Amino acid sequence: MTDTTPVQRVAELLKDFRFAMFTTRNAEGRLVSHPLTVQEAEFDGDLWFLVSKSATLVLDAQADERVGVSLSSNDSWVSLSGTAELVDDPAKVRELWSPTVEAWFTNGPDDPEVGLLKFTAESAEYWDSPGGKIASLFSFVKSKITGEPYEGENETVELPQR
Repeated sequence: MTDTTPVQRVAELLKDFRFAMFTTRNAEGRLVSHPLTVQEAEFDGDLWFLVSKSATLVLDAQADERVGVSLSSNDSWVSLSGTAELVDDPAKVRELWSPTVEAWFTNGPDDPEVGLLKFTAESAEYWDSPGGKIASLFSFVKSKITGEPYEGENETVELPQR
């Protein structure tokens, strides 16, 4: 592990994720997860998503702003808890726009249906297997042979409120 604070470690891990599962509570009170593309690699406590303003997840988040975001790769996982809000900021939409987004919004960034969803994290928990896929496989095999627990990093982090 590098010499970073837990908050910096969360930000460092989030740089490696492209997709997230965004979890809301629907009208019946059930937890529902929605796949979204993370639009910004620099984590400062917020994550931004371009969404359809009429999407179910937006309606759910407007009814109950408390949401969760989870991200995973082959050797690390992050779970974030926080709030979500639909933000009206056409300049930010254009800043985050990419050719990939055009697959969902063919009318471009000025399409009135394009929404900007801001997730503000309050806490995070992460699990990491330092060293990548090979090191993870080695640690798994080692734990099976020796009977010692799998070596990994896990921490719960309260994020500073702005």
